[in-house]
Amino acid sequence: MARLPEYLRALHNLAETGHETISSEGLANAAGVNSAKLRKDLSQLGSYGTRGVGYDVGLLIEQIEYVLGLTQRRAVALVGVGNLGHALAGYDGFATRGFRIAALFDADPGRVGEEINGLVVRHIDELPQVAADESIAIGVIATPAAAAQQVADQLVAVGVTSILNFAPCVLSVPPGVDVRKVDLAIELQILSFHEHRKASLTAFPTTGGSALTALPNGFVVTESQEAIGT
Repeated sequence: MARLPEYLRALHNLAETGHETISSEGLANAAGVNSAKLRKDLSQLGSYGTRGVGYDVGLLIEQIEYVLGLTQRRAVALVGVGNLGHALAGYDGFATRGFRIAALFDADPGRVGEEINGLVVRHIDELPQVAADESIAIGVIATPAAAAQQVADQLVAVGVTSILNFAPCVLSVPPGVDVRKVDLAIELQILSFHEHRKASLTAFPTTGGSALTALPNGFVVTESQEAIGT
C-alpha cells in the first residue's frame, strides 16, 4: 500500500509527458523499486500488463486511484498557517492528486481573516460548523508542538478520523483514528546518521580489509562485526 502512491506519482508524470504504455522495468525505475516487486504489487490489483507492450498508463492510474480512494476529491482542513502551513495552503499539487483544501484555521487573531490561495483563514473555534458544512475528511496539523494535541482532539471531536501531523510530537488519538506523522527534522537526522557512518568507515582505514566504525562510548567495531551484530 505504501508503494502505490509512488507508482501513481510516476504514472502521472509519464502521462503528462505523453506516454500511453510503460514496461514494468520503466515504471519500476521511475518509482525507485525493482521490477519484480512492482509486478507482484500490481498483480494484487489484477493488472498484469501485456507481454511485449507493458502497462496501459491511463488504466493503471484509474486502478490505483480507485484502490487509494481517490475517485472523489476529499476535503481537507489545514490547521496552523505559520510558515509551513502557509506553504502547504498554497501548494497546487493537492488538487491534481484528489484532494481539496476546503478550510484554513488558526488560533492567532493576527492570522484570522488572511487570504491564502483563495481561502480565508478562520478561527479554530469555527471548526465544528465548517467541518459539517464542508464534509471534512482529513485534518492536517501544522501548528507548534504545544498546540498539536489540542488541535487533534478538536478534529476528532468533529468526526475527522484521518490526520496528517507535521508538528514535532506524538499524538494520542482514540482507536479508529489514523495518524500519519511527517517530521522533517527526523528525516534530516537519519541522513546525518548515514553521513556520519560513511565518514566513520573512511576515517579508519585498515590493512586487514575491515573498515572501522567509532562508537560514542569509545569502542571501535569493524564492518564485519556490524554485519553479525557483535
